[in-house]
Amino acid sequence: MIDLGLSKLAIIGVVALIVIGPEKLPKVARTAGSLLGRAQRYINDVKAEVGREIELEELRKMQKEMQDAASEAQQSIAKNFSQAERELNSAFNTGSTGTDIDDVLREPPMPDQVSVKAKDFRQKKLHRTSAIPSWYKRQHGHKSHVISGAARVAKFRPRSNRPKSQFFH
Repeated sequence: MIDLGLSKLAIIGVVALIVIGPEKLPKVARTAGSLLGRAQRYINDVKAEVGREIELEELRKMQKEMQDAASEAQQSIAKNFSQAERELNSAFNTGSTGTDIDDVLREPPMPDQVSVKAKDFRQKKLHRTSAIPSWYKRQHGHKSHVISGAARVAKFRPRSNRPKSQFFH
């Protein structure tokens, strides 16, 4: 990089004053400043574009990795599913293995067992829901209208014994 100190800048300024002249020096300095600003903006734009391209390339790589991972997961799920299906088919074709689960799956429950379970369920549900009467739930379960804060304060303020006007004692 060019190493410009204060003394070198002063020498360049004096030479420019002698060569260009005092009348044209401010105009040339403005032009040089605007050109330098344009160059800096162009360089910053190029840097930003390169940065965006790098980020876009990273995103593309990440997308490809995610797609690869998703396809790998899909293949492993399909493989596990087909393996489980083969095992179930082979177990079904060979017959019962003698476990309790097979007996439960093959024998449907008796009708009296189903009715007892249903009755117990209804009784438990009745006990859960009947602690409070349904008319009370309907009446107090949700707000029918909303009142303001001042109205709530007035509603719950204790009544005083003093008269409301001078005429009533």
